[in-house]
Amino acid sequence: MTLMEEASRGRVPREIGSVAEREGIDPAKLARLVATGRVVIPRNIRRENLVPVGVGEMLTTKVNVNVGTSKSLDSPETEVEKALAAVAAGTDAVMDLSTGGDLDLVRRKILDAVHIPVGSVPIYNAAVKKDVSSQGLFDALEKHAKDGVDFVTIHAGVNNNSLERLHQDPRIMGVVSRGGSLTMKYIAETGEDNPYYAEFDYLLEMAREYDLTLSLGDGLRPGCIEDASDRAKYMEFIMLGELVKRARAAGVQAMVEGPGHVPADEIQTSVKAMKYLTDGAPLYLLGPLVTDVAPGYDHITAAMGGVIAGMAGADFLCATTPSEHLDLPTKEDVIEGTYVTRVAAHAADLTRPGVREKARAWDLQMAKARADLDWNGQFNAAINPTRAKLIRHRRGVETDTCTMCSELCAIRLSKEALEMQRERK
Repeated sequence: MTLMEEASRGRVPREIGSVAEREGIDPAKLARLVATGRVVIPRNIRRENLVPVGVGEMLTTKVNVNVGTSKSLDSPETEVEKALAAVAAGTDAVMDLSTGGDLDLVRRKILDAVHIPVGSVPIYNAAVKKDVSSQGLFDALEKHAKDGVDFVTIHAGVNNNSLERLHQDPRIMGVVSRGGSLTMKYIAETGEDNPYYAEFDYLLEMAREYDLTLSLGDGLRPGCIEDASDRAKYMEFIMLGELVKRARAAGVQAMVEGPGHVPADEIQTSVKAMKYLTDGAPLYLLGPLVTDVAPGYDHITAAMGGVIAGMAGADFLCATTPSEHLDLPTKEDVIEGTYVTRVAAHAADLTRPGVREKARAWDLQMAKARADLDWNGQFNAAINPTRAKLIRHRRGVETDTCTMCSELCAIRLSKEALEMQRERK
């Protein structure tokens, strides 16, 4: 049985128990959330030594980091190094988006190196092998599943209707999803529908065999603010909701991916629509990026959108790096993107039902350390202690206050004032 089916029968498998203990949630309650599809715990039956991670309702907001080669830069060792750096920086999952070199080797090396959930995009394999056909797509999916990948992005929401909708409502940026554009090209060239959509029942059989979690991809996500809330995007939401229902009926875990570039005032509507149309399926977002004009700072624009999305119900944030739209990320870019996205996830958790108390206790720990001018306590409470220490000590000036305020430290002055007031009484 799949994990979802075990949970549906009232059982609490090891993976659910492990996640429940770490999240501080009743195991039986978590099992019910998994059974109804409101939480997914991606784990391929072939993965060993996997630390299970839960994504969805009543759980902390999770972070994913993308790594992977390109045709221009295709070193497997470099991508493994990035994956390990992301793990050290606190990511909850890693996705291999490789499109250059020996894709199978890169994927297997990453799977061997990390012990958190690993995702992939099988259509990239098919494209690199120049076999974007029905057989090629399913061969790629099976290869990834056999290797032990825990979740796969499948652009099953892109079909014949998608092309017609885009013809009727043209976009500035068109389709910016690689998987979505590859699927569209297949449909246009062959006149046939998307195999992952047309043969979705076969896809579910394969997913069941490996207990593979489906990440139903946002092939029509908007690539710029101007395209943010068009009909094509919402049509895909509707389609993904129908596919989620079919996946749940087959005992297959499924989450849904979302946009993209969205102005801040449209994010809540977008997230709530996705949650409603997919019956509360865990929602996995890239960003959303709240502006198009910040190349080099898109890890910041994505984090801004991620906080708003998390407050509205998003469950899983994909890290964006400073290299977004510009270059293949370096290790340093990956580390920076991971921490910034973790900040966004935690900020969302401060408002999130079921986890806000735990999240606020962390902030309270920091507040108390600051109130006491306890620098070690502040470092221990920091999301990135190493960076905090580096900035604190980089000028070599050691004081018990920060070097911005020095003897005019507001915390110290206010304490002295209150103490003097008490003595007068």
